Amino acid sequence: MLYTRKGDSGTSGLYCTTERFSKCDAVYEALGALDELNSLLGICRASVPRKKHAISIAREIKTVQECLFIIQAELAGALKSLLPVHVKRLERVIGRIEELMRAPHAFVIPGATKMSALLDYARAMSRRAERSGLSVHTTRNLSPHTLAYLNRLSSLLYALARYVAGAEGKSELSPSY
Repeated sequence: MLYTRKGDSGTSGLYCTTERFSKCDAVYEALGALDELNSLLGICRASVPRKKHAISIAREIKTVQECLFIIQAELAGALKSLLPVHVKRLERVIGRIEELMRAPHAFVIPGATKMSALLDYARAMSRRAERSGLSVHTTRNLSPHTLAYLNRLSSLLYALARYVAGAEGKSELSPSY
């Protein structure tokens, strides 16, 4: 069944406990923010242009999605968490993209291309997911690797957005203030 009726009273359970928690609890805000981000990344992955790029954008996004599921499991109480290798891999990918792109020297107005706009949207959502994760860190004791990964994720998405716009030959605009 796709429903249990247990949540009709506004509570929900977490892994490894029979205790029920309010659906307004900060842990569900964090889980929801990660779920939203993962869903948006699915849209990004499905929208990647089919042309060949120096990096496999779809593969990198899928790798992030897999890591987000590990983070959600950790938040829910499972004995799972990201490892140092996950953070190092993310940092290597960011470094590779930085080598391939022309770094902007000012803020960028999202929307040079549909794909870059979607990645910028995902970047903003990743920051919200990071803040939500941090808000429950004291009670859920997230691993330092999870916290580092969430912090670096917005950098990856920013770099991917800039890379995609550049690869499509689009100039990105800066605000005129």
